[in-house]
Amino acid sequence: MASRKIDFQEVKAFMRGYEGAILYRLLPHGKKQGHEYVSLNPTRHDHSLGSFRINLNTYKWADFATGDRGGDLISLWAYVRGVTNLQAAKDILALLGRH
Repeated sequence: MASRKIDFQEVKAFMRGYEGAILYRLLPHGKKQGHEYVSLNPTRHDHSLGSFRINLNTYKWADFATGDRGGDLISLWAYVRGVTNLQAAKDILALLGRH
């Protein structure tokens, strides 16, 4: 995939089954609450759980304190790491051993 454009749907398909591991790698201090993963937002001075949530069925995420949100783990990775979605997809593929 490195020598051609990234097919985001292909990346999402490749990630299936690894979502929990990716989420834990990105936000290791969060916790599961029902169908959501709740974590402190590492992009700001967040001191209490509650406003930064990821839906564990859809992987849509939001920080309800700031209004930041996205629709998948690629966009979450990009947001937390401060990179583009393209770089986030490449990072996730590398994490999963597919370069």
